[in-house]
Formats: sequence, C-alpha cells, structure tokens
Amino acid sequence: MCTPLPGHQPLWAARWVTGPSDDRAALILVMHHVLTDGVGGLAVLTALADEGTDPIADAFPRPLPRWRSVAAATWRERVGALTKTRSGLRASRHGLRELGLGAGRPTFAARTSLNRPTGPRRRLTTIEVPLGGVLDLAHARDCTLNGVVLSGVTGPMATVLRRRGERPGELVVSVPISARREATGGELGNRTGVRPLAIPLLTDPDARLRAIAAMSSGRRGASRGASAGPMGAVFRTLGALGVFQLFIDHQRLVHTFVTNIHGPESAVHFAGHRVGTVIPAAVTPGNVGVCFDVLSYAGRLVVPVVADPDIVPEQALLTDLLDEELTALIGGSAGRSSVLAPG
Repeated sequence: MCTPLPGHQPLWAARWVTGPSDDRAALILVMHHVLTDGVGGLAVLTALADEGTDPIADAFPRPLPRWRSVAAATWRERVGALTKTRSGLRASRHGLRELGLGAGRPTFAARTSLNRPTGPRRRLTTIEVPLGGVLDLAHARDCTLNGVVLSGVTGPMATVLRRRGERPGELVVSVPISARREATGGELGNRTGVRPLAIPLLTDPDARLRAIAAMSSGRRGASRGASAGPMGAVFRTLGALGVFQLFIDHQRLVHTFVTNIHGPESAVHFAGHRVGTVIPAAVTPGNVGVCFDVLSYAGRLVVPVVADPDIVPEQALLTDLLDEELTALIGGSAGRSSVLAPG
C-alpha cells in the first residue's frame, strides 16, 4: 500500500499471498481513493466472493473504452451539472454544515506531536472485539457504533500525548461520511464527505462516551456526504495552484481519521475457502500520523491502527491501550493482533 501505483495503468493492484502455513492465504487488494471509497471497495470484494451476484465479476476483464466515449460521457456530465445549479447550491450549503462551517470560520485544532508531515512508511496493527458487545453498548447509551469507537480511540491517543508532556483539551476526529450506504462493483467512484468532531478528552471513558453520544444526536438527520462537493472544489483548486501537498502537510483542521464500514454479517468464501478476516487499511497523506479504520464482519469488529512508525513509535502501546479501552467499555474480551512491519 505504500508503493505508489503507476499512473499509466488503472489505479488498483491485487496480490495473492500464501503462508506462513499451507492452510492460510490472503488476497491484498489495493485501490487508489480516487477510484473508489470504502463502500465501493467493499462492493468489489463482495463481487469477487463466491456468494457474489454482481455481473461485473462475470464481465471482467473489460477492454479500455475509446477516448471518444470517455470525452462524450465527461461533457454529458458537465452539461447535466449546469442544469442543476439550484440543487447544487443547496447541496453546498448542506456540505458546509457537515464540515462545521455553517456558522462561520473553522476552529483550528491544537498542535500535537502526532501531526507532522508523514513519510513513505506505515505500520499496521489490529484488534478485534465482539460486534454484539459494541452494539449492545451503543443501544444502551443511545449512541452509534461509531461513537463507541471514537471514545475508544481518543482515550489512548490522549494517554500517548500525556506521556509526551502534551495535554490538549480535545482531539478533532475527521469521520468520513459516505453519500451511499451500499454500492455494486459497477458503481465505484468516490462519494465521501467528512464530518469533523471535536472530542473532549475526559479522563472517565464513560463520561467521554456520554459526551460523544450527545454530539452525535445533535447531528442526526443531516445530509450524508454532502461535504464531498465543497471539499472537492477546494482540493482541486489547491491542486491546480500546486499547493495541495503543502496544505495537507501543515493543516490544522483535524488530528486523526476514523473510518467505519459495515461489512457482510455472514462470512463469505473465496474459491471455496472461508474468509476469516477482512482488514481495511487507509494510508492518509499529509500530517496525520495515525488513523483508524473500522470494519464489522461476521460478528466481529476489526479496528486496524495505521501509523507512520517515525511519528508514532509507541504504536504497540497505543494498540494495547485501545484494546483495554474497548474491552472495558463493552465488558467483553478483545483480541489483539500485531500485523506487518514498516513498509
């Protein structure tokens, strides 16, 4: 995932990895975020599974389209956008509210040592917890599954920062919001906005969870993923000016990302073999030293921790603390797994 995909080829790659024993293997699928978001990526994996019914799997591989058809489709899309100016303006207003900008200027996030320009390496560690325990806790506290994860993530991050002598009052977490709840393998593209949440770093995990539940309840009913429009326009402008990398290397809007994807409730199979675990991992550019990707699959909640080892040398401690925090919150047993060296 840390190796850039060649720009002259389609922006995805797949590797079939065997070992360490004969009865275990892994399919590693890498897709650039410009190609698809998490919902679309999961749709591709589902289509590849034995249970998949998506016709795209039967039509693969396909020849490259002719440039004339691509150009025609692009112009049809642009003309169509011009006829939707009013709805586009309304969506932009919803998007600004989703970004927390509806009432004025953004509030800058506190400076932390976890937010420095990242390098080319990442280390991956994971924990797993019973999905039922997390859902029971979320229902009991009138919050979302993501709220439980946010509480479990920010506590350990605060502990690491305190050990470094830093005590920010809150951590701003960027929560990607997909404009769609499901997709098929033929409906890729990136339709993801973000919702920044300023999580108060209360030492009591229970109080922190209550605060997050109150924040989440106030945002329910908003348009999902509406911020993709204004955010994309800003990023494209920064890219055209040649300052996009400079911006994300020094941004002070968020401290970390927490992505949550709802996967299959029952285990799927690949070439007749049961898929035991699905591990999502997103490599974020810029100055976010650690991010968290969450996926529910077959009764388990997998929480990978993806970090730059030069910025977060305490990743093993951070993962242990996350394990302990979620275990204490749900009152169950979590399972930790260290995966992969720096790459």
